[in-house]
Amino acid sequence: MKKTITTLVAAGAVGSAAVLGVAYFGLVNVGADDPHFPAVHAFLSMARDRSIEVRARDIEVPNLKDETLIRTGAGNYNAMCIGCHLAPGVDKTELSQALYPSPPNLTKIGLDDGPAAAFWTIKHGIKATGMPAWGKSMGDQYIWGIVAFLDQLPQMNAEQYKALVATSGGHQHGGGESEMHNHEGQHGGNESDHHSKPASAGGHHDMEQAEAHHSPSADPTSAKPGTDHHSGHDAAEADSDHHSKPTPKTHTHSDGKEHSHES
Repeated sequence: MKKTITTLVAAGAVGSAAVLGVAYFGLVNVGADDPHFPAVHAFLSMARDRSIEVRARDIEVPNLKDETLIRTGAGNYNAMCIGCHLAPGVDKTELSQALYPSPPNLTKIGLDDGPAAAFWTIKHGIKATGMPAWGKSMGDQYIWGIVAFLDQLPQMNAEQYKALVATSGGHQHGGGESEMHNHEGQHGGNESDHHSKPASAGGHHDMEQAEAHHSPSADPTSAKPGTDHHSGHDAAEADSDHHSKPTPKTHTHSDGKEHSHES
């Protein structure tokens, strides 16, 4: 028995050393474009699901059919969540395609793991994934709004979704909200015009012409009647001569007479 225990301890030490060596020498690829081995993925998924289930066990769920709660959740979801979790009419975004583990499409599954688990996940986030801990900036009532909205989301089409978001009041959760980017239709051919419209061939030249047209010196109506461009040039030369000619020097003789001469 003692020999068996010694063998197991030795094997465990060797195995631990091997794992540490693999990690230390950089043999583990942590790139998000290189999926986990199936066994590793299954283990991590089990650990995540059990962790959330245990911690969400005693959470009390409010009335998720409250229309005000749902409407508030729609605005926050549209501002904060569709980049990863999509929306009706939005099939993919840069984030949804690039993150690993891939974020779930909530338009299809809604509250698949139940409202308490969804609330805990939104509030606390998940380590080593793209899921933030929104509870750091959002009160519980607003998180419940997103949960209530998710309960309705799988039954919505694109028009219903947009209509609900339009009446929601937008991104709001009690103060401290940062300006969010709406990922709806991102890189799906719906980019804003300022990105998609090509500049005119004479863009810079046209701008210079416009500036010249509006410049007072180029406005023909600002010239005095009966003058032309030569008169303006002559006036400029006269002004130049006035400043360039030396000023005569004057001194007074002892007899009281002034005498002027140019240097």
